[in-house]
Amino acid sequence: MFTAAIHFPGAIDPERIDALADTLAALVAGVAAGVVGDAVIAAEHPDDPEVATMAESTGAALAARGRSPWMAAAGLARRPWMLCLEAGDVPAEGWIRVLDRFGATANPEAVGRLRRPHAALFERIAGRREALTGTRQVRAGDLVRVDALRAGLPFRARLPVRPLRGSLLRS
Repeated sequence: MFTAAIHFPGAIDPERIDALADTLAALVAGVAAGVVGDAVIAAEHPDDPEVATMAESTGAALAARGRSPWMAAAGLARRPWMLCLEAGDVPAEGWIRVLDRFGATANPEAVGRLRRPHAALFERIAGRREALTGTRQVRAGDLVRVDALRAGLPFRARLPVRPLRGSLLRS
């Protein structure tokens, strides 16, 4: 099972709240399938009433983003693996099967990476390079062990990246 960690960056506005709602709504199928067990929203402004209401109404935990949204979310994660998402990311068809297969077969030291065709060009280039050399940094679209994040993944040796067949779309 996975914890879904959703990074909610920047200022609060209606479009960003809608993007967060789209991401949370897309995860419902994963909850029903038994792949997603809980969710954590890592927000820059966790004290904002709209974000707090969204978290409370969906049962998601709310974390202050801090230095790294993924490390903040890992502190509240209740599952061994974490799916890292940006607000507005919506998993494409077949994502449940991809996560289930990855969780069953993955090396605990590996990072799984879903494609994000909407990501900025430099992120896509860096992601391709990391598929060859390994990574020290977690990105949106990654599946990573919570233990590795809690131990300080960005500062440890590079972990191998396993590109996955699934992808994330943008709402």
